[in-house]
Amino acid sequence: MLGFLTARQAGVDDPLRLRRAESTRRVLSLKLNPDRDVDRIHGNGINTIDIEAVEGRYMLSGGADGVIVIYDLENYSRKLQYTCKAVCTVGRSSRYVHKFSVETVQWYPYDTGMFVSSSFDKTMKVWDTETLKPAEVFEFEGNVYSHHLSPIARKHSLIAVGTTDPKIQLCDLKSGSRIHVLQGHRAEILSVRWSPRYDHILATASADSKVKVWDVRRASGSLFTLDQHNGDKSKASSEAVNMAHNGRVNGLCFTGDGLYLLTTGTDDRMRLWNSATGENTLVNYGKVCNESRKRLQFTVSRGCSPEFVFVPCGSSVAVYALHTGELVTMLRGHYNNVDCCEFHPDYQELYTGGKDCNILAWVPAPRAPDVEEESKSANQAAADLSSVNPAFQDAWSSDED
Repeated sequence: MLGFLTARQAGVDDPLRLRRAESTRRVLSLKLNPDRDVDRIHGNGINTIDIEAVEGRYMLSGGADGVIVIYDLENYSRKLQYTCKAVCTVGRSSRYVHKFSVETVQWYPYDTGMFVSSSFDKTMKVWDTETLKPAEVFEFEGNVYSHHLSPIARKHSLIAVGTTDPKIQLCDLKSGSRIHVLQGHRAEILSVRWSPRYDHILATASADSKVKVWDVRRASGSLFTLDQHNGDKSKASSEAVNMAHNGRVNGLCFTGDGLYLLTTGTDDRMRLWNSATGENTLVNYGKVCNESRKRLQFTVSRGCSPEFVFVPCGSSVAVYALHTGELVTMLRGHYNNVDCCEFHPDYQELYTGGKDCNILAWVPAPRAPDVEEESKSANQAAADLSSVNPAFQDAWSSDED
């Protein structure tokens, strides 16, 4: 730590190097915090969670019981042991509650006054946070697996929606209507994600084993379809051409800079792709257990060097190094399968939800004091003592006296 500070003061180091190093240390030391609880509200498994980016203070959760909960993550008591309280709930007693399982919840990217939820009751609802009433309800022909609002869009307010229909629906928040469909998949759409780099780029994953990347400004088909063999027909059978996985693709996640796209499939594989070219980087993560028939919510760290991937794996969360594929650690604490995880970039914390109805908080271990700091503090104490205690002062007289 002292070395980083000295180099920063001398102007030798990049200003962000210390921040990245400390963020990386914090992620590598993540552990289950026994002093922090999250209110247990859901009566069934937790499918999805989302932390708002404006203040980093409020967290949404959606469960298989149709209930939506908003939590306040702030520690007002300033005590070591505290509980993240549920601020408000859209419970079973509400007339506006989803009838079936809530699959995705997401805050509006620029304001905590609105959030969006989608469910197996074939609806997507845009909620007013203040009144907990839907300002808009979109209805679909089939179950809604996933929806996503662009985190950076200023020129459009489109929500991409994936349902049991092979067509991706684009809904406009401003007009309150479905304005466009994207056709190309042959089975249900399990996950959709907007790029955090370009507001017109959309990635979609389907049960047809394919992942497509779209430019929504174009009226024609997708930009490209991801191919695990990078176009090498000698490795792929005729049926496996342009397939991202050898099974259902149920997870999508862009890296924070939008340069790479991660996908997970029921073939127990996770793949890293160049989001600009669609090339498979061939990073080998080994076997990544994936038994989910629905969307799998996994996440990537931000501000670290290197970055890390957090993937639900049974009742644990596997942590991988993004670019090497190395399994760094397994986070164990849930009693049943983990279905979702969300990374908090401000504090390098991780929140996970599972079928055991619990949301667990994983926080970095405190930094141990540096050896240099300890020795310096000891020397400083001795110096202070010598300045006030005559016993430590030089009593010798000079020859000239």
